[in-house]
Amino acid sequence: MTIPRGGKPSPHASDRDASDVQPRNMADAHVDVPRIERAVREILIAVGEDPDREGLLRTPNRVARAYGELLAGLQDEPRRHLKTVFHEQYDEIVLLRDIEFSSLCEHHLLPFTGKAHVAYLPDGKVVGLSKLARLVEGYARRPQVQERLTTQIADALMEELNPIGAACVIEATHTCMTIRGAKKHGSTMVTSALRGIFKENPSSRAEMLSLIHGTNWHVPS
Repeated sequence: MTIPRGGKPSPHASDRDASDVQPRNMADAHVDVPRIERAVREILIAVGEDPDREGLLRTPNRVARAYGELLAGLQDEPRRHLKTVFHEQYDEIVLLRDIEFSSLCEHHLLPFTGKAHVAYLPDGKVVGLSKLARLVEGYARRPQVQERLTTQIADALMEELNPIGAACVIEATHTCMTIRGAKKHGSTMVTSALRGIFKENPSSRAEMLSLIHGTNWHVPS
C-alpha cells in the first residue's frame, strides 16, 4: 500500500480497477506513483475538494497510473520500429493514412487527439505498415507540441530508411483550445513536414497530398 503524505492509504500501482483498459500497445512509463499521488491530492485540496471523500479516494492513484500510460513514449525509442526493413525495388509512394493518436500538450498537460498520415518514397527499403503506426504512437506518448511531433516522425523516416522522400501530415483537435481559453470548438490544427522529393518536386508533393485526401491529382503543365 502507498500512503500519501497527510492522507489515507491508496492502492498500489499494480492494483487495477474498472477504469483500466487492456491490452495496451506499449509498456507504461516507470513514473513515481507515490509522488504523483501526493501532488494530485494537493491539487484537489487546492481547488477546494475533499480528497478523502469516496469518489476521490482512488483518484490520485488513477491519475498516477494514467500518466504512466499516456507518457509511455518517454521511455521508448520510436526509431527502433524502423530497424527491421525489407529490401524491395518498389518506386512508388507508400502511405499509411488516418493513424489515430492521442498526446498531451506540454503547455497545459491537456490532451490533443487526431490522425497522422505518414508517407515515404522508398529507395530499396520498406518497413511493415504496423511499424509506421508504432512510430507515431511512440512520439505521441510524451509531452508534445504538434509541430515537433510532425517533424520527429518525418525526420525519423528520412534518417532511418534513407528514402527518396518522406512526409507526415497531422490533423488534430486540442482541448487546451476547445475547452478553455479561446474555446473554439470544432477547430482543427493541421501541420506538415515534407522531406526530400516531396519538398522539392511539386508533382510528387501533389500526388502524395492527393493520396492523403483521397482526391485526383495531375502534373502541372
